[in-house]
Amino acid sequence: MPGPPVTDAFFRPKGDNRYEATPHTSGPWAPNLQHAGPPAALIGREIERTEPRDDLVLSRITFDILHAVPVAELTVSARVARPGRSVELIEASLEANGREVVSARAWRVRKAPAETPATPPAYDLPPLPGEEAPMPDQLQSGYLRAIEWRPVHGGFLEPGPAAAWTRLRHPLVEGEEPTGLQRVLAVADSGNGISGLLDMREWWFINPELTLHLDREPVGEWICLDAATSMQPGGAGLAASIMSDERGPVARGMQTLYVGRR
Repeated sequence: MPGPPVTDAFFRPKGDNRYEATPHTSGPWAPNLQHAGPPAALIGREIERTEPRDDLVLSRITFDILHAVPVAELTVSARVARPGRSVELIEASLEANGREVVSARAWRVRKAPAETPATPPAYDLPPLPGEEAPMPDQLQSGYLRAIEWRPVHGGFLEPGPAAAWTRLRHPLVEGEEPTGLQRVLAVADSGNGISGLLDMREWWFINPELTLHLDREPVGEWICLDAATSMQPGGAGLAASIMSDERGPVARGMQTLYVGRR
């Protein structure tokens, strides 16, 4: 059967917390399966909309990818699992075809006072390149084409650490401007992709989870993803990322990797 028509968004709302995934969500492993970035951003959007409070800020979110996410209709939900005056725990779920495919837990904490001293970042923010780099033919998935990539160093087909500035070409949800959190979550799951050590045509290095710790709320359209992967024989892989907006670092991400031959 033909897939859903492409729109100017990753997801098209259908009411009752249901969303139709467009081909912009399809990942590099299989055209009928989503890259985990758009579903993570959709869950993050639902968390933002769940009993929001101006005095709290999202500080950590962990996604457990229970099953591959199809390019199909999804249902997303979230609830405050542990309310509190200074900290709150949010639980969220994404379902496809009646089965939970991604679960998430997020902590909100009370915002630090305005007079709190800012810690100087121990990180040199890479410059934003002036031109976009073309995506290699073997990486022409819907998701990768739906993101503007401006590499600073390394890349999807170059083994080792890599950094790239990114910008969404389309809204996450049709008719909406993405928030800073949604922009970060849409690319955070690509840390293992841009910094892979193995040829993805011969190897799997797939993450069953993604954990993101946030320093502050991101601003602007541009998000820099700076990532490095490590792995050892007989162990698991690990991809670590620093994400920044044009003002500086905003989040740190970690991905556990299953490594194996295709």
